[in-house]
Amino acid sequence: MPSYDDTNVFARILRGEIPCHKVYEDADTLAFMDVMPMAQGHCLVIPKSASRNLLDADPAVVAKVATVAQRLAIAAKAAFACDGVTVFQFNEAAAGQTVYHLHFHVVPRIEGVALKQHTGQMEKPDILSANAERLRAALA
Repeated sequence: MPSYDDTNVFARILRGEIPCHKVYEDADTLAFMDVMPMAQGHCLVIPKSASRNLLDADPAVVAKVATVAQRLAIAAKAAFACDGVTVFQFNEAAAGQTVYHLHFHVVPRIEGVALKQHTGQMEKPDILSANAERLRAALA
């Protein structure tokens, strides 16, 4: 497996080189809005430690990230009054991974509403900010 590349976008977000719409942060994890959301409220949960994906991550890191992803899923269901929540996690290109830093997608779902494509079209910052605030409020 290739080694971890610390120039990936999530590593750069962790170093403060790229801004994000932060939802949650603790000593080990960071959650923030996906700038190309597949649904309203789509956020990402990442570890602060360097892990390419689930295949090379320390099990303790996976446990912390999964725990935060669960908290965000519960908050998303409340914040967006959705019918369910999809949690995605991809490992390597063949599985759809495009950013090589371990991450979980937390995507609120409404019955009968298809997901948008992750096309490269960025959401407006004010919408991301408002959605981040809704999630933070639901976490409180």
